[in-house]
Amino acid sequence: MNFKVGDLVEVRGEAEILATLDERGELDGLPFMPEMLLYCGKRLTVHKVAHKLCDTQTRTGLRRMERAVHLAAARCDGSAHGGCQTACSMYWKEAWIKPVTDEPTTSPQDSRLLPLLEINTRKPAAEDGGERFSCQATELLRAAPTCLPFKKVDQYVTDVRSGNVGVGRTLQGIAIGTFNRAQHLARRVLPRRLWLKDGLPWGFLKGRLTGKTPAQTLDLQPGELVRVKSKEEILQTLNGDMLNRGMGFEQEMARYCGKTARVQARVERCLDEKTGELLTMKTPCIVLEEVVCVGVHSLNCPREFVPFWREIWLERV
Repeated sequence: MNFKVGDLVEVRGEAEILATLDERGELDGLPFMPEMLLYCGKRLTVHKVAHKLCDTQTRTGLRRMERAVHLAAARCDGSAHGGCQTACSMYWKEAWIKPVTDEPTTSPQDSRLLPLLEINTRKPAAEDGGERFSCQATELLRAAPTCLPFKKVDQYVTDVRSGNVGVGRTLQGIAIGTFNRAQHLARRVLPRRLWLKDGLPWGFLKGRLTGKTPAQTLDLQPGELVRVKSKEEILQTLNGDMLNRGMGFEQEMARYCGKTARVQARVERCLDEKTGELLTMKTPCIVLEEVVCVGVHSLNCPREFVPFWREIWLERV
């Protein structure tokens, strides 16, 4: 990798970026999206080196990404993808950015780039005729086709050398990963009476309900201050699959239990990564300011998802 966390970079101009893309508007299977054009010519800081990512489509674990970074304050606004509100941290190939020189460079716009990108934001229609989209999240398995095994030591070296995390966080991630793999093995080969903590992964979350899960409407609005309820209170709203009306609650989210944050937005639309279909939620959920998945339970994956919160998991302060 040529860049590290904290490096100041400049996003290349449209003509330079177009020269790196194929007929699908991609480089190494990774789309350059219309939402990224806003940043052409701007100077941003490297937030994370995106050398690996979680596979959230087929759950194969970590995947290796080649020569890419996440830039600070550069999340997708979904404007070219039906107004998707997932707010993904966008991937920037090293070919699309360059180190900052003393003088800012100017690059002319290229009228061919936007039409190319817009055409390739669409997939063939679904069986019911519904619109389907293509974005970096839907195409990540093509952009990162190689699985990254837990025992691959170089990933942890890169985590530290790139500045993504320190040695302590790296060791913590390895310890949690080792424990979870031991738990998985125990569930496979040992009788239930010998399972530690019921064979659960680190964090030991287990939903309490069977059947229909409850709902609550607070009508929270951006700017309001809320507190995440306690772990036990939230577990009382989840079924055995850790779902509340189809929405999951995960170990990374439990780290915020008892903490306060401000509401950033109400979320009603998000893309299904597997199909590219734009989903409309029956009940809006909430995203909170500066609350992201930091990857403690996923070997420090730098992707930094923005978690969705049911209102029943929150309370006004």
